Parts: sequence; structure tokens; C-alpha cells
Amino acid sequence: MTSPQVAKTNDSSEAVHGDAPEEGYERGLGSRQVQMIAIGGAIGVGLFLGAGANIAKAGPSLILMYALAGVIIFFIMRALGELLLYRPVSGSFAEYSREFVGPFAGYFTGWTYWLMWVVTGMAELTAAAIYIHYWFPGIPQWVSALVFLVVLFGANLISVKLFGEIEFWFSMVKVTAIIGMIVIGLGVLTFGFSAAGDTAQVSNLWAFDGFFPNGIGSSLMTLQGVMFAYLAVELVGVTAGESENPEKTLPKAINTLPWRIALFYVGALTVILCVVKWTEFAPDVSPFVAAFAKIGIPAGAAIVNFVVLTAALSSCNSGMYSTGRMLRTLADNGEAPKVFNKLSSTKTPAVGIAVSVLLMGIGVVLNYVVPEKAFGYVTSVATAAGIWTWLMICVSHVLYRRAVAAGRVRASSFPAPGGSVCSWIAIAFLLMVTVMIALSPDSRICLYVMAGWAVALGIGWLVLKSRNPEVTRRAEPVLDQAG
Repeated sequence: MTSPQVAKTNDSSEAVHGDAPEEGYERGLGSRQVQMIAIGGAIGVGLFLGAGANIAKAGPSLILMYALAGVIIFFIMRALGELLLYRPVSGSFAEYSREFVGPFAGYFTGWTYWLMWVVTGMAELTAAAIYIHYWFPGIPQWVSALVFLVVLFGANLISVKLFGEIEFWFSMVKVTAIIGMIVIGLGVLTFGFSAAGDTAQVSNLWAFDGFFPNGIGSSLMTLQGVMFAYLAVELVGVTAGESENPEKTLPKAINTLPWRIALFYVGALTVILCVVKWTEFAPDVSPFVAAFAKIGIPAGAAIVNFVVLTAALSSCNSGMYSTGRMLRTLADNGEAPKVFNKLSSTKTPAVGIAVSVLLMGIGVVLNYVVPEKAFGYVTSVATAAGIWTWLMICVSHVLYRRAVAAGRVRASSFPAPGGSVCSWIAIAFLLMVTVMIALSPDSRICLYVMAGWAVALGIGWLVLKSRNPEVTRRAEPVLDQAG
């Protein structure tokens, strides 16, 4: 197998012209699967469960926060898209950080992205357990979380095709359900049927203490939770090494992001907050479940609960997929134990997936020890790790653009609109969200965790450097001159 680092130095013809190097994986993800993975990545537990707490803090202005964050996410994804079409590899942003920022940045980004998915997996397990509690209140949260962990682990070991197929149908359920929610909500608004018909009106968006009922500052403080809802949109980049035709499927998946955000986030929340007054939502209840209970559709709340359970399991499934691939990329660059570099007979990084799943099991323990706080703890850490990943995508993109302008690398076939300007805007926004996290007593703990994580990675880097100095040196790519 060709190491990504070697591909940049000794086998430049492949890397330079943007062809996806063979990494030993099965290219088993077709166009429809990549598209639905991209759509599913934009519909996660952060929308279905986290939105309840954010509505309590921001009221109807949460719609604007999702729209604002959505624009920034699109900037980030177009930056990633330009890099992906320059060189599509499964290491994705960790590889671009390594190439354009430096070896330590690639090492830090790869491990931090792995951490993000491990703790996101914990969050999704927590959410899934909460949803099961809706039907079976007698079952402890930790039991449900453990069962889901074992089942999804088994599915991830079989093949990437099975992973892609599971994600396709998971995403199909989520998409169909949200569209159904929007249609029913519009029907209630237009024709006034159901128990909510008498009070459902567009004026609910401003009639109760205004659009910003708790002030603009309080609304901005929800951005940390809003950004968590968008975690996983970058998963498309990790699929690059296993996509059948990344040059066609990846741009299409990224370019459809705006309408996905407009429909699934802005559209769905707008309709729900018109149908039900924002003051009637409880922080610990999914707004979608609450809305259908208010409308009074038979079994509507149970159906929505099933859908959001699907969303949580889908995201956890994606987490297992991406952690195994990222550990393999790190091992391939000498930054993780060599055992993670091995593929199983079904061409899956089974060892990396297994270790990640064991650590996700900490989420099961959290559900046993502090079930009421588990979701908040892990989402804040996942958000901090995700912000770092997005920052490195943008920084890598800015430096890549400079390299293109200097003639050191070729231009991508999928350039981001506005060049590096949009990446700079995204960087400023992400730094602002980091400040918001620091100001919030409830989420500030994640910065302490990330500081400890940075110290641990720094020590690991020093150990790597002492054992193998070659790993820690910047490998200057031998590339064709542009023009």
C-alpha cells in the first residue's frame, strides 16, 4: 500500500493530478450512497434533541442562528471540496493539514478528529438511549446504549458496502420524515386542522417577547450547540478513499449542502415554531416530538421518536466508520501503532474500529453514572474537537491557495467561490464560537478537556520524534509547476 506521505514525495504524478491513490480500501460507495451519507450527515441528534434546549435559550431567533452557522459550514465545505479534488484521500483534512501546515498539524488534526467521533458516538448513544426511554421507561439508559453499541460495531466490521447501504436507508428515513413534518406543519398553518390549528400562526415567531426574547447575546450563546448539530457534514471528505468516482460524487454532495441546510434546519424549525409557541417547548424534549404531540396526530410522536432514534444511530454508525479510517491514516504516517494499519479480509480497518468502539463504551458508563448530564458533557467536547477540525480545513485551504498562486501546486478542478476570503470569514466565526464556549459555565469544561488533550498529544509527539525523527519532519511535495 502507498503511504500518503510517500505519495506526496516519491509518487507525485498521482498525487499532483488529483487522482485518488489506492489505499487498499474497497471502492464500494456508489453515488447514491455518498449523496445520502452527505444528507444524513446534516441531520443528526443535534437538531432533533439539542434544538429543544436551544429553543428555550434563544426562542425563534434560533432559526437565524442555524442559518448563520449554515452559511459558515458551506464556506468550510467548499474549502474542503477544493482540497478533495486536488487530492482525494481517506485521510482528508488530516492529510491536507500535514501537507500545507506541517507534520504536527496533521498529527494533531487526525487524532482530534478521531476524538471528536469517539465522543460524538457517546452523544449519539446517549440520545438513542433517551429515545428508547420514551417507549420503555423501565429500561436503564446505559442498557440501551450498550446494546446499540454492540449491534453497530458488528455492522461496521462486515464491509464498506454494508455501511453505505445502512447509511443510505437511515438517511432516507430521516429525509422522508422531515419532509413529512414540514408538509404536515404547513397544512396545520394553512388549513387550521388538528388541536394546534387554533393557535398555529406565523406571528408565533415574534408574538411572545419578540424574535429575540432573551436578547441577542443569549441567542449567540446557542451557536456552540448549533455548531454541534452540523458535525458530520465533513464526513464526505473521509469517504473520498472509498468512493467509486470521487471527482463527480464529491462536488455534487457539497453543492447540495445549502438546500439541505435550508430545508432540514431552517425550514423545519420555522414551521415547528409557527405551529407551536416557543414557550411550550421543554429543554429536555425533542421539539419534533413535542410538536406532533401538540398537533395530536395518532402515533405521530412515536413515529417522530423512531425517526430521531434512527438519526442518532446513523450518526453513531458514521462515527465508527470514520474513527477506523482516521486511525489507519495516522498509522500509515507512523503517528499511531502499526496494528491500526491492517485491513481485515473485508477491507475494513477492524482493529481501529474495535478500539474506538471500546472507548465509545465510556458513554455507556456516563449514562450509568450521570445520565442527566451525559449528553451535555460529550456534546461540548465534540463541538470543541469539531471546531479545531474545521479551523484546520480553512487554514489548509488558505495555504493551499497561496501555494497555487506561487506555482508550487496545481489548481483544483473544484475551486471555492471567493477564493480564500470565505475561509478567513469562517476562521473568524469559529474563533468567535470558541470565545462563546469559554464564556459559558456549562460548556467551558470542554476547553479544559481539549487543553489536556493537547498536552497529551504534545507528549506523544515528543516520543514519536525521539523514536523516529523522519515522522516529524515536513515532507516537501515534489510537484509539477503550475502553468
